[in-house]
Amino acid sequence: MTTPLNADPAELAKFSELAHRWWDPESEFRPLHQINPLRLDWIQSLSPLTGQKVIDIGCGGGILADAMARAGANVTGIDLAGKALKVAQLHALEAETPNISYREISAEAMAQEAPSSFDTVTCMEMLEHVPDPSSVVRACAQLVKPGGWVFFSTLNRNLKSFMLAIVGAEYVLNMLPKGTHEYAKFIRPSELASHCRQAGLDVLHSRGMSYNPITRRYWLNEDTSVNYLFATRRPA
Repeated sequence: MTTPLNADPAELAKFSELAHRWWDPESEFRPLHQINPLRLDWIQSLSPLTGQKVIDIGCGGGILADAMARAGANVTGIDLAGKALKVAQLHALEAETPNISYREISAEAMAQEAPSSFDTVTCMEMLEHVPDPSSVVRACAQLVKPGGWVFFSTLNRNLKSFMLAIVGAEYVLNMLPKGTHEYAKFIRPSELASHCRQAGLDVLHSRGMSYNPITRRYWLNEDTSVNYLFATRRPA
């Protein structure tokens, strides 16, 4: 029996439609370009990437995957948005990014194919776009080696995140295309922590991410009320 694909066709179409703009730092993907150094530094501080085998789940156009490869990791990026993957592959060719490859495959299928294969797994800004985030968390836990790290980032579900991440970012500041996020798919930290524990991952660190619309600057802090990141580990 074929396992139903844990993907929303409308979400895939949305990101495929914007694929050609992934690597334009002034496009709709500007926020991803701006937060990427913060994400990379935090990952590096806990799991130094040099020489590691890394997989980026829901890699899109490859912004984080490319940066991790340039930091010395051997990176596989996977996604189900074919056009975004083609953009990622083209950018890697043009920029001559070393040690990176991309595949159009689901996290669940990859976990069946290559269990316990990666030193570090990243799944950033992806869980809020799939029908069953717990299934992706389980796949990430299966992909990582014992003792390896799994990093997640997503959006909290509360009134503040609705006002800032949807009303503010999409409709007032026009930082993101309208319809990028669906509030009902946002995930409370307690819910993500529960998914992680059920998948056998230990939640060791969390960070929040804040944005100042006047200075247009992002930074990491302890405030997980809107954007937040988890660092989890599979017991050795």
